[in-house]
Amino acid sequence: MIKKTLLLVLVNVRKESAAKVQKILTDWGCIIKTRLGIHDGVLDDCTNSGLIILELVGSDNQAQEINHKLNLLAGVKSEIVELQLPKD
Repeated sequence: MIKKTLLLVLVNVRKESAAKVQKILTDWGCIIKTRLGIHDGVLDDCTNSGLIILELVGSDNQAQEINHKLNLLAGVKSEIVELQLPKD
C-alpha cells in the first residue's frame, strides 16, 4: 500500500499567528517531509490569509498531535488528508 499523509493548514490571521504557527512547525520539523506555503498577493498587496500544505512522515499519533496543536490557535484550521493506493 502506498500511503501519503498531508496536513492542510488554513491561516486566516497570518500576520498575527505566523510566529505561533512557525514555532509549532519547527517543533515538529522532523516529521515534515515537504512544505508548501501559498498566499494571495505580494509586496504592498499581501493578504492576511494563507494555506500551508505539509507532507508528513512518522506515526499517525504524531500527525494527530501536530494537527491538534495547530487547531488550538485562533484563526487557524488544519485537517489531515490521507491518500492511499494499492501497490502494483
